[in-house]
Order: sequence, then structure tokens, then C-alpha cells
Amino acid sequence: MNKRNILRVALAIGAIAWFGYAYYKPAGGTHATHTTSTANAEPAAPRKLGSLGFKPCTLAPKLATSVVEAQCTRFAVPEDYAHPDGRKIELAIAWIPARNNDAPDPVFMLAGGPGQSALDSYPGIAPAFAETLKKRSVILVDQRGTGASNLLACKNSEGDKSSIDEQASDDPAVVQRFTERCRDSLSAKADLRFYSTTEAIQDLDAVRTAIGAKQIDLVGISYGTRVAQQYARRYPQNTRAVVLDSVVPNELILGNEFARNLDDALAMTFELCRKTPHCTERMGDPRANLAALLAQLKANPVSVSYRDPMTGEEKQDTLTRGHLAMVARMYAYLPVAAATLPLTLSEASKGRYAPLMAQAKLITGDLGESMAAGMQLSVICTEDADGLKADPAYANGVLGNEMIDALKAQCAAWPHGQRPADFHEPLKSDLPILVLEGEFDPVTPPRYGEQVVKNLSRGRLLILRGQGHNEIPVGCMPKLMARFIDTADAKSLDAHCLDKLTPPPPFTSFSGWDP
Repeated sequence: MNKRNILRVALAIGAIAWFGYAYYKPAGGTHATHTTSTANAEPAAPRKLGSLGFKPCTLAPKLATSVVEAQCTRFAVPEDYAHPDGRKIELAIAWIPARNNDAPDPVFMLAGGPGQSALDSYPGIAPAFAETLKKRSVILVDQRGTGASNLLACKNSEGDKSSIDEQASDDPAVVQRFTERCRDSLSAKADLRFYSTTEAIQDLDAVRTAIGAKQIDLVGISYGTRVAQQYARRYPQNTRAVVLDSVVPNELILGNEFARNLDDALAMTFELCRKTPHCTERMGDPRANLAALLAQLKANPVSVSYRDPMTGEEKQDTLTRGHLAMVARMYAYLPVAAATLPLTLSEASKGRYAPLMAQAKLITGDLGESMAAGMQLSVICTEDADGLKADPAYANGVLGNEMIDALKAQCAAWPHGQRPADFHEPLKSDLPILVLEGEFDPVTPPRYGEQVVKNLSRGRLLILRGQGHNEIPVGCMPKLMARFIDTADAKSLDAHCLDKLTPPPPFTSFSGWDP
């Protein structure tokens, strides 16, 4: 995550992801990985890891400030494991070798979403693995349906991959047409029933076998924590240690508590403004500003002239309630972004909508490119659809129940796979598991970590004060994560270095916060 001042050229917004890391548009095609070569050079011999041959490649997503050199390969697995002789999927795999003596248990990073590419996401959080890479290799597998593993991306009605506006539309008819068009376009290359977490963990174990690893370590981030928990339950003998960063409890129905969690996180952010000298004095009550803007835009969307944050072109578009809700949600993922919310809301409440419109368009465009909407629907519709339930208590919140209604409508049209009977039962394990939560997380709040860790005899929960979503890059966490993976002992970790963490103070002007 690039922690820059959002209102200073909107750099941070371009790097916030739905479940905690950078949005990336692949360079030179549908994936951000390419094989490095020299025009007249002889092709390098494949580098072997187990039975797989790898070739040099570069992970080079669009918005990263640096790239990652790696070894890449492809590995074929059955689309339907019950019929192994049927259609095959080629998984995209990257290997970042350890710098020193390579321990026999590599670390698999499991990306969030559902719908993010592990290979595209990794460069944005690569520094978090610097200590781990001293002794262990990192393995990245694009989960089936994401990245370069038979990507299930949905295009909008104009043929553009940035589909978020239609997928999140307030008009049920628009959402239905989007879903049916996406389903029909993808069905030619994929049986959409077989792109859920259950198949993904079978893929991971097939990769583990192919690279010759007896056991692996898992670092799951957000939705990736669901994958990690399901893998640890099905393959405990193949799992050595697990990090669950911003954990999704197995019992959780994805979507049901999004509205509650966001409202709670925004309340904490706005409370910081109330306690900060000059914040409410200069910008008013951010909670009241947000409520007024939501009501105003729901009744009367506003036509706004703004400068495109990517191209600099002058454009005209309509700012809706949905745009405001999206910006509030994305800002809330990272405290340094949330610190600008009171100022953003104050500007919009005075009729200066251009910055909000520019941020909304940047978010929806990059989010649409980074999330495989088809894969996301295959996961949610198989695993959560029958448990989706609107909560009247949050009908008037920032997200309301519109997301629940949209997901139910989409899943009514989307193919469903088979979910194991115990899928939503809590993970009960004696594996060493480190659970991380951010105090201000708007998606997976600390109570989720408390819920998960109570069933882990060797588990430990760390709550990072003042932090949001995706904790492994924060402060001293990279060293703590490496130490935990080395020792496979969460309870003995000395985590006092995290005590220094605090939330960024709210911006009180375009120059930043008060000294």
C-alpha cells in the first residue's frame, strides 16, 4: 500500500484495494507478468522446483513504485476434480526464491477479493515479505478465475473491463443485465460452478505436491484467510504455520455485515475529528456532512465537471450516492486515507464536488480492472448466497442493504457449485496460527479475530492500534511475521514494537494535519 496524501494528487487512492492492497492494471496484456529476455541471447534453461520448470519473469503492475523479479511457470489442473480427464485450467505461478538457505517449507501468499490476482497484488506488499525471504521462498498462485489462471473478468456494456459502475448500480435491471451478460460470455471457456474456494485449495495442494514441498506456510490476506482456513482444515498434515491477516471467520456470510462494519469504522474515524483541535471547527461534523450528502445525492445526483486523475482531461459526469458510498468505503480501508474524509466531505457539502468525482472514477476504474467479477460471483454464489440477509438496522447507513439485494439478484442468475457441509463451521486447530486485525478495519473488525482465535489452541491475536485493513506491511509486522514463521510459535512473539502505532490525525486543510 502506497501511503501518500490522497488530496495531494490522489496517489493513495490509486493504491487502495477492496481487501487491502494496490489496484493494478496489468502491463502489456491481461497480466502483469512477463518473461525477461535479450534479443540475441540464448533462452535460459528452466530453473527447477520439484517437478516444475520456471523461467525468469518480472512482476510489474502499473501503479507500483518498484517491480519484483521472480521465476514463473504454468501448471495444468482439472477444472472439475471429479472428472480429471476433462477440461484443464492452467494456473499462473510465480516463485520468489529465498536469499539465503532455503527452508523446505515455502510461504504461499493468498490474495484477497475474492477476485484479486496474487501475482499482480504481490509487488504492492513485497516489502512485508523482505524478512521472510531471508530464509524461505514465496510462492504466488493466481487463484483459478483470477489473473492469468483462466481469468473470469466481466466487461461492461461498452466492452470495457471497468465493470464496477454497472455491477454496483442502484438499478436492479442494470445489475441483472450485467450478470447475465457476464455469465453468458464466460460460460464458453469455464464451467462457473468450479471456481470456488473448495477447488482453489485443491489447486494449492496440487502445486505443493508439484514443487516437492512436504509442508507449506500460508499467509492469507482478507478473503485469502478463508482460503487459508479451508486449506488448513482439509490438509492439516501439509500445513506448518498460518498467518491470517484481516481474518474472515468461516462462519461469516460474505456481504451480510459489510454495512455494519463500515458504519462502525467511520464512526471511529469521525470521533478522531471530534477530538482533534480545529477539525470540526473548520469542517463541521463529518458524520452530519456525510448523511446530508448521501440523502442529497440519492434524491438528486449532481452533474460535475472534473479533471480525470489519470489523463488530466476535463470531463463531465454524474455524481451519485453510490459514488459517495464507494469513496467512503475505500477511504476507510487505510487510516491515512480515512484521515482525509472530513475534509473531502466538507468540500462536497459546500458544492465543490470535483475532487470527490475524480476520486470516485479512479476507484471504480481501477477496482474493476483488479477484481475478477466472474470469479467473485462463483465464490459468493456457491458459498454464501443462501445465507445473504438484509439487516433493517443498517438500511439507512452508508452502504444500506443495496449490496445484499444486488448480490442476491446476481446469484439468482449465476451457476452454483457444491459447498462442503462443514464449510461454514469454525476452524478448530492446534496448528500455530497468528491472527492480525486493525482497530479501524471497515471490513474485518477485531471481533472477527477474537471469534476465530478462541478455537485455536496455538493461536494468537494481535490488534494493531489505529490501523485499518491488511496489517502485514505495517510498522514492525514484517519482522514479527518472519519471526513467527521461523519459530512456528505465535504465543512467544514479543510484539511490544506494535505499541507505538497510532492513527494518522485528520486533515484540517489541503496542506495536511495541524502540527
